[in-house]
Amino acid sequence: IHCGELTVIIGRNGAGKSTLLKAILGEVEHKGNIIFTDEKDNLTKKIKIGYVPQKLNIEKHMPTTVFDMFASCISYIPVFMKKDKKIYKEIKEHLKIFGVDRLIDKSIGDLSGGELQRVLIAMATKPIPNLLILDEPVSGIDKNGIRDFYQILNRLKAEYDMSIILVSHDLELANQYADRVILLDKEVIKEGTPQEVFESLEFKNRFGEL
Repeated sequence: IHCGELTVIIGRNGAGKSTLLKAILGEVEHKGNIIFTDEKDNLTKKIKIGYVPQKLNIEKHMPTTVFDMFASCISYIPVFMKKDKKIYKEIKEHLKIFGVDRLIDKSIGDLSGGELQRVLIAMATKPIPNLLILDEPVSGIDKNGIRDFYQILNRLKAEYDMSIILVSHDLELANQYADRVILLDKEVIKEGTPQEVFESLEFKNRFGEL
């Protein structure tokens, strides 16, 4: 996985995509090693990882606001005690990067799918991570929202030289937006550019023609 690149992991159900993400996040025991190196190939023990899950179970009209949820992740002060003006301004400025600063006082349960994903990515990139992991991030988002979402990823890659791993079942989107694609089936079956993977025999044996 390289800096400044979007790597999309594809594979059929049960191929190990979610397990791989959990291993990288340190949530499951695993064999083998996950190694992080800097640009000079020196080993790095710790890196900052941002993570956006596939979905959150949020009830409609849930009273918790975007500010409440965001502040609870970056502040040691319980949000129900007081609204810190400095933290409020800091969060609003970060949300502005993703075009959702106007949502800061809106209830989480009232957000659309696209709005929620933008908020979650904003949270996952505060502070700016070295690696951003996205698990099926565009499910339930319309075409305009998907286009806006990938524009955000392109900006993150360019401005922060961020490594991004995205798990997706949408092969068309992977082909259109990925820098690199990894075909997984319990192990890495094929990796390379979208063209190299989608035109490979390994891909066609599992998915047929794209």
